[in-house]
Formats: sequence, structure tokens, C-alpha cells
Amino acid sequence: MAISTTTAAELTAEQVQSILVKPLEQQSVFLAAGPRIFDTDGSPVRIPKLGSATSPDWYGENELIADEDVDFDEVTLLPSTIKSVKTLTRFSNELARQSVVSLDAAIKDRLVKDVADKLDTAFIAGTGDTGTTPTGILNYAGAQEVDEVGAIGLDAILDAWGLLLAANANIASTKWLMRPETFVALRKIKSGTDSNGYVLTPDPTQDGVFRLFGSQVIITNRIPVAADETSAVLADFSQIAVARDQAPTVKILDQTFGDYDQQAIRVTARYDAAPLNPEAVVVLKGITA
Repeated sequence: MAISTTTAAELTAEQVQSILVKPLEQQSVFLAAGPRIFDTDGSPVRIPKLGSATSPDWYGENELIADEDVDFDEVTLLPSTIKSVKTLTRFSNELARQSVVSLDAAIKDRLVKDVADKLDTAFIAGTGDTGTTPTGILNYAGAQEVDEVGAIGLDAILDAWGLLLAANANIASTKWLMRPETFVALRKIKSGTDSNGYVLTPDPTQDGVFRLFGSQVIITNRIPVAADETSAVLADFSQIAVARDQAPTVKILDQTFGDYDQQAIRVTARYDAAPLNPEAVVVLKGITA
């Protein structure tokens, strides 16, 4: 009986495919939602703001017109205390030469993605860390709130809409941020007379676009869950400013670790974010997860 690949599998050469399978990962969503991005050379960014409105009045002929003072304020981004996001990975030159994939390209893509995810998490749920990291949209000072929502329903969604409308926000640039299970709970709401009649139906003319009362829904798991409660956000993203000192930037270090015959890839980025008008952000809190 002749030996075969079955009986002598140890002698066969395996075929290694020159592809790299990537894990399923969520996208970075905050910068794609449409905030106003200001590029800077690294120095702090000051954005002037007009204060409250004046009070014009009706006056008759020869009547004294009262003086009105105009108030000014400003939004400050990228103070010197804001840190950068940085990461570095070393690899041997032997591995670089023998790899069946483009090793430097694979590592670069991985690190850039990880830096972008770190920024996205900070933009959404960051606490500010005493002024050294960006404050997330869930924690903006002065943002409007719908508290103790409980089981999510359409009434809470409309309450958030009402607050945003009262603040004169731009509805055209308004978007939702919510966790997938929050959106699915809303989609499961049915009319009282039809067990199969879902109140929210997908738009048949749009592929993969989720909307609530006309505004796009951005699904993200970066909204945290704590004590079985989570949050959601309705925001006019045109009223959010992002200062960009450095977009994720890749540096190949082919000499720094030469003593070890190694190379390294370093990725760095520096951003900050803040609301121009905090009342254009509505946070729904206490949603039962």
C-alpha cells in the first residue's frame, strides 16, 4: 500500500495564505458624526462666543434709549495639559523578512485602529481626568438631561426631542448615539392591536441607515453600562468642536532599536473636544440595560 497525504501528513507542505484575518470590530463614530474640526499647530484653541441676548424695546420719538451691554465668552480647547495618545510596537527584522504578510503594514493598521478607538472612547465617555484628557459627550457640563428613563420608550425619545427643539438646535445635523440593545428595545415596540406591527420600521429606500423621528442613529458599544443602567445621547453635532493637533501619525523606527536588530512602529495622536453650546446636547440617563 502506497503512503499518501493522509498517512504521512507530516511530509506535506502546508499552504500559508498571504492574507490576514482581522477580528470583527466596531467603527470609530464620533468624528464621523460631523463635529466641527479645527486644525491647530499644538497651541490652545480659543473660540469666542456671544453671551446672552440683549433686550431691545419700543421707544417713542425723543425717548432715551437704554444702554445694553453685550456679553462675551469663549470655549478653550487643547490646553497645554491635554495629553497625547501614543503606542509603540517592536518586532525583529527576521520576522519582518520571513512574514508571509506585509508585517509593517499589518502592525500599522492595527495600531492606528487602536489609537482611533481610544480617542473615540474618550470623546464619548471620557471624564476629562482633571484636564489631561478630553471630556466625553456623556459628561459635558451644561448639557440637558432626561433622568431616570428606565425601560426605554418613545416618550423618552420625544422628551429629548422637546428639549433640543426648545434650545433652537439645528435638527438637520442632529444625531443619536446609543447602544445596540437600546435601539433594539425601541425597534421591538409594537402597536397595541397588532402583535406583528412594529411601530418603528426601517426605511426601504435606505440600506443600513437607522433613524428615529428623522435623525440618524449611530450605534456604539462605547457608551458604558454601570449597575445595569446605560445612557443615550441626542446631539446637534454642528455645535461640538474638535481641536486636532495631530491626527493618528505613523513613524517607522528602523534605527532606534538597532542594537537588538529590531524595528518599531509608533503611532501618536492629540485631540480635544468640547461643546460650543452645551444645551444642544441631551443625555438620556438611567436607561435600563
